[in-house]
Amino acid sequence: MTPEFHRPVRIDQIGEGETRQHITADADERRRLMGRFGLLALDSLEADYSLHRDAAGIVATGRLKAQVAQPCVASGEPVPESVDEPFTLRFLPEGSVDGGEFELDDEAMDTMFYAGASIDLGEAAAETLALALDPYPRSPRAEEVLRTAGVLKEEEAGPLPALGALKDLLKK
Repeated sequence: MTPEFHRPVRIDQIGEGETRQHITADADERRRLMGRFGLLALDSLEADYSLHRDAAGIVATGRLKAQVAQPCVASGEPVPESVDEPFTLRFLPEGSVDGGEFELDDEAMDTMFYAGASIDLGEAAAETLALALDPYPRSPRAEEVLRTAGVLKEEEAGPLPALGALKDLLKK
């Protein structure tokens, strides 16, 4: 299956020095990524890459920028977010790590596996975006919606507030 945002770079085109790439998602790619990630809007998505080889594979460093809107976890209202995320990724061939486990060192970075003769910078950008998104977006009305639904605030929930209320009852 071809990813929603596909920007393959052939490995044999990445030389010993640094290779730079700039990618931008078009309207159709952004629309399909919105569906994949449950976004209400994805107005822009672009990434700048600096690629180079190292002993283990291909290292990509750069910056991802995006303008998105996610649904509020409480109200469903749009929550706009500007993403500006630096990243460092290592691309390794599939099967190059036994059992899917490997030891992290001081230069640990996110790892992406590839099959064939190319890496996909678009899919790498999409996955970087997914990791950068706020996992619990909240609109300004979120607290009001939660309170109306009977959801307690963190300081109101748990055993300590209940013990405090019991203590107040015993004092009467």
